[in-house]
Amino acid sequence: MKIKNYVVTVCFLVFFLGGALLCLLHSPQEYSTSERRKLKQFPKITTETVLNTKFMSEFETYTLDQFPFRDAFRTVKAIAHYYVFGQKDNNDVYLAGDSVSKLEYPLRPELITSAGQKFETLYNTHFKDTGANVFAAVIPDKNYFLAAQNGYPSIDYDELLRLFRESTPDFKHIDLFDALTIDQYYRTDTHWKQECLSGVVDVLAGGMNIADRLTWDYVENKVEAPFYGVYYGQAALPMAPDTLTYLTNPILDGCTVYNYETGKTTGIYDMEQLTGDDPYEVFLSGAAALLTIENPACTDGRELVVFRDSFGSSIVPLLVPAYSKITLVDIRYVDSTYLPNLVDLSTADDVLFLYSAMVLNQSNMLK
Repeated sequence: MKIKNYVVTVCFLVFFLGGALLCLLHSPQEYSTSERRKLKQFPKITTETVLNTKFMSEFETYTLDQFPFRDAFRTVKAIAHYYVFGQKDNNDVYLAGDSVSKLEYPLRPELITSAGQKFETLYNTHFKDTGANVFAAVIPDKNYFLAAQNGYPSIDYDELLRLFRESTPDFKHIDLFDALTIDQYYRTDTHWKQECLSGVVDVLAGGMNIADRLTWDYVENKVEAPFYGVYYGQAALPMAPDTLTYLTNPILDGCTVYNYETGKTTGIYDMEQLTGDDPYEVFLSGAAALLTIENPACTDGRELVVFRDSFGSSIVPLLVPAYSKITLVDIRYVDSTYLPNLVDLSTADDVLFLYSAMVLNQSNMLK
């Protein structure tokens, strides 16, 4: 019995001291590529933070973020959650067939209405008296196809659409839900696949009366490197990667894109992003508050303004042939009241509010 206790004690000390030594020798990482987020750094020690316990709270977060072999432990935890304990999700991330998604629940009616009211304010401020045609379309997130069908809680999408339409009475609404299936989304990411959006473009073009100005004459360019979407890292499970494909043609190749934040001019696709943390940012350089696309192939001067989230980055290039200029605004990153100081929106012929259901249900991020 003494030998057994001795062995247990020694094993515990080896494990404890070994873990402590690894933590001391481990160099803190600034960013988690798999989770797409910044990691907590060692907190500052001051008399105030020690006395008010803030230091200990932040230190606990730091140790969890900086633990050696953290990704390996996350994978072990996820496998245990799904396959040992039979839990249906891991931190709201769940598997449905070969696709992974993150729960969006419950429906937040006040935020849906708030988003619509904010868009109505933008309409009244910038477009009401200009004669512009104003459209709105909601993009279903992956949960629309996966959640309820696989026994997970799901928001009422019919109610979401009703609330949004009631709060935007001056818009012409275009229904995209029937134009999409789960196969048109990346398995490991939240976004849709650009090469699968011909039906969505047809519905948008029909609603906006620009069908005769568009084309589907594109070349598919498949990226050789595997694409691991944002849900891949959050799921922490071994999964087959997606293939990222972008579409080109001479019209898109001749366009220029100006970024008001960086002051740089690029093309429709930012190829440097393919080796970055999120290859999806190849589409219009990813998250950006304000962009303009100039299309010299269209000479009639027609202009489109798109208020959008990240889904718009991959579909807006497919609307380019119909316009001489497209302005993209993401009011998650720029205060909407500041827009007149940056760009003249009054010259727009068409205006499109294009947002995912997920962003509308979290519209407190809109400025």
